[in-house]
Amino acid sequence: MDFERLLGALSDAGVEYILVEGFAATLHGSARVTFDLDVVYSRDTANIARLEVALKPLEPYLRGAPPGLPFRWDAVTIRRGLNFTLTTTLGPLDLFGEISGGGTYESLSADAETLLLFGREVRVLSLVRLIAAKRAAGRPKDLEVIAELEALLDEPGEA
Repeated sequence: MDFERLLGALSDAGVEYILVEGFAATLHGSARVTFDLDVVYSRDTANIARLEVALKPLEPYLRGAPPGLPFRWDAVTIRRGLNFTLTTTLGPLDLFGEISGGGTYESLSADAETLLLFGREVRVLSLVRLIAAKRAAGRPKDLEVIAELEALLDEPGEA
């Protein structure tokens, strides 16, 4: 998993996205290890075009799909879909047009923080909103991490 290059591909293409899920938790101090990148992306037409361009060289393919299943990564596919679990040449990428318990890029945007990561400014869902999204999603893996994330809220400098 090459987080740096995958984030670079998105950022360099000007894709509007917010880091969520495991990698966001790690950036907030979680000790859990994550093996994929999860982002909520803006679904406006211009951003979908940027997303297509950013990922096309990385050969995105539906994770878990049988080899040879026809799949075309283009603006039409992105527009017709919403959430995509992909493999890329740089590692697994989950693209969310909307997250359970959290909403869309636009509804999460006010609760995103800008951090410097690998020399680039990236937007990351705030710890408070990340906890709320995980609680609302209610999946066992989300519920397991909530106590750790809430403990991080009590550390100086977090909110």
